[in-house]
Amino acid sequence: MTTSPSTLETHAENPLIPAKKRIGDRVFSSLSTGSGIIILVILALVAGFLLMQAFPALTSTPAQLTAQGYGPFFSWVAPYAFGTVWSSFLALLFAVPVGVGIALFISHYASRKLAQPIGYVIDLLAAVPSVVYGLWGANTFAPEINRAWIWLNHNLHWFPLFGGQASGTGRTMLTTALVLAVMVLPIITSLCREVFLQTPKLHEEAALALGATRWEMIKMSVFPFARAGIVSAVMLALGRALGETMAVAMILSGTNNINFQVLTSNNPNTIAATIALNFPEAYGLRTNQLIAGGLVLFVITLAVNMVARWIVNRRKEFSGAN
Repeated sequence: MTTSPSTLETHAENPLIPAKKRIGDRVFSSLSTGSGIIILVILALVAGFLLMQAFPALTSTPAQLTAQGYGPFFSWVAPYAFGTVWSSFLALLFAVPVGVGIALFISHYASRKLAQPIGYVIDLLAAVPSVVYGLWGANTFAPEINRAWIWLNHNLHWFPLFGGQASGTGRTMLTTALVLAVMVLPIITSLCREVFLQTPKLHEEAALALGATRWEMIKMSVFPFARAGIVSAVMLALGRALGETMAVAMILSGTNNINFQVLTSNNPNTIAATIALNFPEAYGLRTNQLIAGGLVLFVITLAVNMVARWIVNRRKEFSGAN
């Protein structure tokens, strides 16, 4: 069948007319655009507020900050920034393997009758308030787990992380990291589960047809497809752990120091917990210095989320069916 020149000329003269947008489409498009703009405006307002309030602390001399504040800003905020990153890193060290394992079990091993209840329980962990985690960690978990910490300190004190004098209360950096791991577990599990379920069935069936075991199929098909999603889930969980306030403030008896030992009572505090504990009694430059610490936390959290978005955008064109 051939197309006559007259037909081609007709198509060239009459290009496709775009479909007319309906009122519902226009309303939805306007609402979506407006919501995105509002988020950017709110983010800009928060950043502007932090900059304005932190400006006196950032421009004051070390002598002024020593006399009226908490001391020179960068030497004051550095231990708290370290404690924030250190506690979040330890939390991810525990939460990532467990979260990915639970997500794999739900998506590829458990039956539907078993997978649904487990998924509901994991999702419910995200609904528990931070104060409840703090009360449980400080009053129940820390005294019980302290026996294990004393044993680790006694038998593995040669290892730098387990050295020093073990705390008698159990309210240590390692306890805080475990509680934070429980708090970020739903984020990692839920996102990884959804990513694993998006793996093309053709890839999984092809691997099984070639004689691969289920675990080999997961390594060859599921993990390569879900790599970006796993990294993004971890980064989002890191952002959640970096900003945690009440649970850390209630469990960790932190000070202004840099210490890698995780079983002692001499722990570095986090920025968020320091602000929550000191802000009610702060005044003058002390208030500005605490807000400047919040600005540092804002920058750290924003950087983490930007890295997560960059990782997602790198593979947004990837299709597992190709």
